[in-house]
Amino acid sequence: MLAVAVWAGISFSAAAQSVQHLTITQPGGMPGLPVMTGISRLTNGVQLSWAGPSGYYQIFQKSNNLTAAWLALGKATNLNCTATITKLYSTAFFRVSGPSPSYIGSQACIECHNNICRYETNTAHAFAFSNPEFKNAGGQNNSSCLPCHTVGYGLPTGFVSATATPKLAGVQCENCHGPAANHAANPNDFTVVPRVDIAATVCGGCHSASHTTYSNAPTYEEWSSSGHAAVVPDVLQSMSSSTNNIRTCGVCHSGSARLAMIGGKNPAVTLTKDYNVPITCAVCHDPHQTNSFSDQLRNPTSSTNAFRLTSADTATVTAFTNKYNANANINLCAQCHNDRGAAWTDTSRAPHHSVQYNFLLGAIGELPSGSATFNPGTHAGLPSSANYSISGKFYLTNQCANCHMQADSSDADNHSFAVTSDTICYNCHITPPELLEEFYLTPAINNAVTTLITAMNRWAATKAPAALRTNGVVAWEYTTPGGLTWTTNAAGNVTSWSLEKPVNFTGPNTAGQALIPDQVKRARFNLYLVLNDGSFGIHNPTFAINLLSAAEVWMVQVLQ
Repeated sequence: MLAVAVWAGISFSAAAQSVQHLTITQPGGMPGLPVMTGISRLTNGVQLSWAGPSGYYQIFQKSNNLTAAWLALGKATNLNCTATITKLYSTAFFRVSGPSPSYIGSQACIECHNNICRYETNTAHAFAFSNPEFKNAGGQNNSSCLPCHTVGYGLPTGFVSATATPKLAGVQCENCHGPAANHAANPNDFTVVPRVDIAATVCGGCHSASHTTYSNAPTYEEWSSSGHAAVVPDVLQSMSSSTNNIRTCGVCHSGSARLAMIGGKNPAVTLTKDYNVPITCAVCHDPHQTNSFSDQLRNPTSSTNAFRLTSADTATVTAFTNKYNANANINLCAQCHNDRGAAWTDTSRAPHHSVQYNFLLGAIGELPSGSATFNPGTHAGLPSSANYSISGKFYLTNQCANCHMQADSSDADNHSFAVTSDTICYNCHITPPELLEEFYLTPAINNAVTTLITAMNRWAATKAPAALRTNGVVAWEYTTPGGLTWTTNAAGNVTSWSLEKPVNFTGPNTAGQALIPDQVKRARFNLYLVLNDGSFGIHNPTFAINLLSAAEVWMVQVLQ
């Protein structure tokens, strides 16, 4: 079978990532025929990449002359689905030939993979062809639906009809891993082992507006626009510079690293060239499993137990798996969006931008009575088996998902995770739209933050130890500043502030941090908790105000 690409001497995208992943969506999941996925310019030629069934491929090239013969570039020995071509025409055609698809159905996988198949065969995927909704809509006889509801439809050895090929009905192993008959016939032949790829494009072949009109169609496009679709650049750089960081940072920033650790493998050893995979579908959804959580989620959508993933929990793979297995019933989002063990006594860095779960429960921060342990607001999603309300208060039972995955125009959960509508607010808050800003606490939070920064700057200028009052040093900041910048008027009062501008100052060094009073350390901790939560107080309104109020009181004390 063949796939063709054209080189026209123009600049294409940068070279593909070190480990070859499926980079384009194909109806049905993993392509059963070779598909060219990219041509990238290199200093000494071009790099081709393609996707298709496991096996040997051969590359051919010819000039733009349509009558020219195809010239073989080497033999049929390529197993990597990528090749560098150094001798090429200024305008050229390329093609690869490879194995034909050979489908067999999941019943052939059960003998060796029963630990997986016995669960997968009970998932919604397995019944994608036979479920009543699909059947009643005429999908079983609709050629535009069958590529995503059967195995290999329209391809050699693929699904033909419920009568002729009943064992290929439904979404099965080969939809995601590619044709597997050759592997089943010779399990010891490593060249035909089906692919295991956690790229979101595998799922996007069906859960995509470009390939289907099904109600869940926009899922892939929504995910692609979200923060989950890319590894944060500075974290990517950090992981590239240290194998330890592949584990410590990758546990939440790299999809491949996280899944490796969940599986008990050390990503610092196994993923030195594959840590740049973002948080893809398979990180949150386990396609093989059925559990008590909806949509094959790995963890539930809500919980009320305090949870934090500290540096000790990611120090080794064993420490992480023990922590994960003991907390499998913790909110799925909280598995990464937690405070990482931040404390007011920390001096090197501000709390991480992932404190949302603990902030939601009011379980992080400093109050006059001591460290906060559990101060949930009505947005915390406290469960109630009897009623939606507890003591007259209404609760969002799915916590993060209630607001960040509101149903979109297709009536499906929105996977952009952006709060694009305030509609859900009116389920509980019968508030005219013109008063919504006040409900959101924007003025209150802004004023409290502005007042607090002004007080902290005044302490730095008038009360801080002389050793801390040096040029370029903000006396109250962390050694690595938290990222907050501000502008002031002639009187020294803060007029505006931001977390998005580059920091052009430093904080006291380790010795200098010891000179900062505890009240100031508690105040800055609360300040950055509220800011780095990112919701501007909405996650836990009363708690946010209480944290800032406590901080202001401490600053009044040190300014006296």
